[in-house]
Amino acid sequence: MTVILATACAIVYGTADFFGGLATRRTQVFSVVVLSQLAGLAFILALLPLLPGAYSGTALSWGLAAGLSGAAGMVLFYRSLATGVMSVVAPTTAVTSAALPVVFGLATGDRPQVWALVGVVLALGSVLLVSQDSAGGGHGSLSSVLTALAAGAGFGGFFILLAMAPHDAGLWPLVGARLSSVTAVALLALLTRRALKAGPGALPVIFAAGVLDMAANVLYLLAQRDGLLSLVAVLVSLYPASTLLLANRVLGERLRAVQVAGVVCALAAVALIAVAQHL
Repeated sequence: MTVILATACAIVYGTADFFGGLATRRTQVFSVVVLSQLAGLAFILALLPLLPGAYSGTALSWGLAAGLSGAAGMVLFYRSLATGVMSVVAPTTAVTSAALPVVFGLATGDRPQVWALVGVVLALGSVLLVSQDSAGGGHGSLSSVLTALAAGAGFGGFFILLAMAPHDAGLWPLVGARLSSVTAVALLALLTRRALKAGPGALPVIFAAGVLDMAANVLYLLAQRDGLLSLVAVLVSLYPASTLLLANRVLGERLRAVQVAGVVCALAAVALIAVAQHL
């Protein structure tokens, strides 16, 4: 069940990113971020009575910290995209965000089966491959690479901090996470005087992106409660594969050979980790 939940989480995350990408073609990126975060907050508040948990200050605090880490990662990621080469920034951020929870999990006692560890290595490689972009070339500036590493650490910290919340907390950690992230991005919008008006026809797409992103967060929370963080996080990190496949099927975007190889590696990684769970 853990592998199923984590894989479903990756698919939903990838779908949310696909909708988010569509929305950025119709309105400013910052508007997409803020409005989708608000949609996610509304969605998780609606889910609270359906998946109740034990409210505690500890659960909310871990969630608040996770939200700040995720928001910092998001800001740093867009900063690195603005100053660096996308084909360097995207895989650097993706692999860092996947590797950090794996290292943390192993350091705090996770002991996966050998074949699961092989799957982890294959998954990290697949993230690197599917995140390659044809735009640009070269190696990028040192500052943009360092910023991308920091962004990946922010995203990885989001997964680690959520996993630290009590297992009986229900969805309260996600409430805390979204409250802090919404507050952070709203303050940033205020300080930078960004307009938050959605472009024509963009609001439904933004809403879908925000709801799907929060649904993926719920799946992650459920998966990591019964599974090893080092395995769950790396399965979740395969989300770029589903984004690529949706872009290919819906928008007709062509996949590069290296990205196709990454998708194949991702499927093999899921299979290895799933098999290892039954050994």
